[in-house]
Amino acid sequence: MRKTVRDMQKMKADGVPITVVTAYDMSSARLAEAAGVPVLLVGDSLGMVVQGHELPIPVTLEHMIYHCAIVTRVTREALIIGDMPFMSYTISPEQALANAGRLVQEGGVAAVKMEGGAYLAPTIRRLVETGIPVMGHIGLQPQSVHRIGGMKAQGRDIDSALHLLEDAHALEDAGVFSMVIEAVPSALAEKITHSISVPTIGIGAGPGCSGQVQVFHDLLGLFDAYLPRHARRYADAGALIRQALTQYREDVIAGRFPTEEHSFSLKPEVLEALEAADDEADAG
Repeated sequence: MRKTVRDMQKMKADGVPITVVTAYDMSSARLAEAAGVPVLLVGDSLGMVVQGHELPIPVTLEHMIYHCAIVTRVTREALIIGDMPFMSYTISPEQALANAGRLVQEGGVAAVKMEGGAYLAPTIRRLVETGIPVMGHIGLQPQSVHRIGGMKAQGRDIDSALHLLEDAHALEDAGVFSMVIEAVPSALAEKITHSISVPTIGIGAGPGCSGQVQVFHDLLGLFDAYLPRHARRYADAGALIRQALTQYREDVIAGRFPTEEHSFSLKPEVLEALEAADDEADAG
């Protein structure tokens, strides 16, 4: 049975840290679920780690629906949350409702995530009222990177810290079931976590949040452009894959692969018939 948004809230209430990881395709989703990760986020980070962009901004709603549908199709137990991509929810609550509805109906997700503070509260409330669970996202908002001038930590002065605290309460009042806090000083993230009732999921926000989210490719060394400060590389799968592919190429060139072990046999009578047919054709 799949985890639900209520399970996330119960985990916070019970003091159980919540593990979240991104997933974008069959391999990442199945591996994460097999490892017991209860919540998978189909993030617009796929723009960087899958599509090769520098930012998530080029990711479209169609892209998100496609990847969400894969992840939901190949999993059975994890709660699946889909990112609402850039400009898919900020024009009007009606636009957000229509696009979130597609992500749920066509992508199969159980909830959507939206970046934004108090100004987004009316839109969140509209979605929640229609039955679509919403995860908020405050602090560093990668979709707004051009406005804030880069991937910078947020809330490091009194005004911005107070503003983030207000944003968290506004999103809670609007009905979010949880919220991501990204690139925020750990003391501030912990204060936000203790001041609201819904789970907080940190990324670069210290250990005081209700849970943590990390990018699949960062954890496994599959994205080598850079390693964010907030990430820990638990394996260098990229190096292992490169080594395997190099060995494959060398084996093909040297004639070590394929061997009889990797080939299919032909019955002697079939081979004799083929040779006879070939000789007859040559004679004709």
